Amino acid sequence: MLAQSAFIMSEGEQGIVLQFGKSIRTVKEPGLYFKYPLIQDLTVFDKRILVAEPRPAEYITLDKKRLTVDTVSRWKIDDPLVFYQTVQNYQGAIARLNDKIFARLRQEIANHNFKDFIREDRERIMNQVTKGTAEMAGRFGISVLDVRIKRVDLPEEVQNSVFARMKAERERIAKRYRAEGEEKAREIRANANKEKEIIMAEAYRQSEVLRGEGDAEATAIYAGAYGKNEDFYSFVRHLEVYKKIFGAETSLMLRPDSELLKFLESPGGVIKHVPSPGSK
Repeated sequence: MLAQSAFIMSEGEQGIVLQFGKSIRTVKEPGLYFKYPLIQDLTVFDKRILVAEPRPAEYITLDKKRLTVDTVSRWKIDDPLVFYQTVQNYQGAIARLNDKIFARLRQEIANHNFKDFIREDRERIMNQVTKGTAEMAGRFGISVLDVRIKRVDLPEEVQNSVFARMKAERERIAKRYRAEGEEKAREIRANANKEKEIIMAEAYRQSEVLRGEGDAEATAIYAGAYGKNEDFYSFVRHLEVYKKIFGAETSLMLRPDSELLKFLESPGGVIKHVPSPGSK
């Protein structure tokens, strides 16, 4: 009989003592307690934080977009007597709680556009859902800690059209980037060609200047050599002419008394002695 009278309430539990179905005592603290056997019963409830995960549901946004939203809520039993009197047990509590969450979330989603749920506005919206649900759930002896969105999806038929629009948009952006890249490449090539032409023109100008300076210096050398020794200068110039006009298969028709042939005569011919440029 004593064993039926005593009961222990653990740290994570709370309960109510019923007599003929009517609550006569609420037990919320851990410890050893007693009740009258046979006429009194103990109903125990969890004191810890509980989780409710309803099935995903469809909602319609302010801009008429359909969303499939998956939520999760955290809650606990604050008043076991009110909880017992209104919802009886966990199954009844979860059913009522999910109904309240669905109603509040439907109201909030109907007041916002689709883009609000993929931006930072989602946090503010869910805080409003939590606050509204908590106010209604208090009537059942329940304290709602928070309601959060696990996942937001578009219905399958809507997803296909959205993905098609997203693909078209990305292709349009990619095409624009390619066009901009090609235009930039053409600009770079044009600038490179222009710079190349400028460099080539400058190089040609410098080469012509150097060539002119070389020709002037050569002319001065020739003039100096001619002034010092006319016969030797004439001889060297003829040798240069011979080198240019006589090849392996060169044929010339010249008069015997041609000026071009005078240095081709025998050493005893026209020029018997060609003094060096330094000789007196």
